Amino acid sequence: MHRPCAVIPVYNHEHALPLVVDALRAAGLPCVLVDDASSPACAAVMDRLAEQADTHLLRLTVNQGKGGAVMAGLREAARLGFSHALQVDADGQHDLSELAAFLGASRDEPQWLICGYPHYDASVPKGRLYARYLTHVWVWINSLSLSIRDSMCGFRVYPLQPTLALIDSVAIGRRMDFDTEILVRLFWREQPMRWLPIRVHYPLDGLSHFRLWQDNALISKMHAKLFCGMLLRAPWLLWRRYRR
Repeated sequence: MHRPCAVIPVYNHEHALPLVVDALRAAGLPCVLVDDASSPACAAVMDRLAEQADTHLLRLTVNQGKGGAVMAGLREAARLGFSHALQVDADGQHDLSELAAFLGASRDEPQWLICGYPHYDASVPKGRLYARYLTHVWVWINSLSLSIRDSMCGFRVYPLQPTLALIDSVAIGRRMDFDTEILVRLFWREQPMRWLPIRVHYPLDGLSHFRLWQDNALISKMHAKLFCGMLLRAPWLLWRRYRR
């Protein structure tokens, strides 16, 4: 069975969100909006959107962070009977004209995780762009592989069964560390992945929730934790790599 939906974590992106939802619904994709304790103005926009067919709203009373909101949305998607979930940001940064390629790849290989790797335009902040390369290096170290092309792009089609099995068994970062950590841990579990390009523009409403010091500290802690996990798995990871 392949029954996909979109999971959209939302925290105060009321201006861009309706355009994102309209584009997804126009492509025939039901939406699960996760209100991560947004402002009343943003909550009101989500209430109006949820009046539309195939648009579901999950409201969190306490802010969970991006990762916490995504995980809550994935669980809600499974509860609603969906088999796959496209994770997409609410700020309009992803070019949704690429959507058909991602859904088609997921439909053709439903057991695979379909991951986006970004093609940026001139709007990308240079500091954010260069900082990504440091995370890329750590991900390659922690996976003992170059297979993960980009671990920070939040545009992915998750097969829900193996993804929920992971997040229900391991404590995964709940904020900006989520996107990278879940990918490395799924790789450790031999989750097959496919990579497709996605055009990215930063961002439609000019609002970023990345907290420079707090989130960089969380990401550094995550890399250290994954490094320790890699050391324990290193013999098996190397054997798996060279048996191919």
